Amino acid sequence: MKLLFICTFNLQRSPTAAEIFKDKYETKSAGVGENAKQPLTAELLKWADVVFVMEEEHRKFISEKYPKEYLKKKIINLHIPDMYYFMDEELVKIFKEKVKF
Repeated sequence: MKLLFICTFNLQRSPTAAEIFKDKYETKSAGVGENAKQPLTAELLKWADVVFVMEEEHRKFISEKYPKEYLKKKIINLHIPDMYYFMDEELVKIFKEKVKF
């Protein structure tokens, strides 16, 4: 299964999630912000089986910028605020609790 994790700048939350689950799934991460480390693209959305966003504004961004891909994807909002650092212990714990199949 291919999982895409999306946050704002692709520095803390989404890279942490991609790192945590990379041994069990194919993972990638991206950001919707103007200066994102790995900007979200239509190709990344097409690649993913499931898309996880950290906040509702990320889902809204996808629906407005990539409407065709948005309608075809399962998008799950994890409701994780931008207050954690990369691989923060609490953030890792939250991801492990919220991302289950």
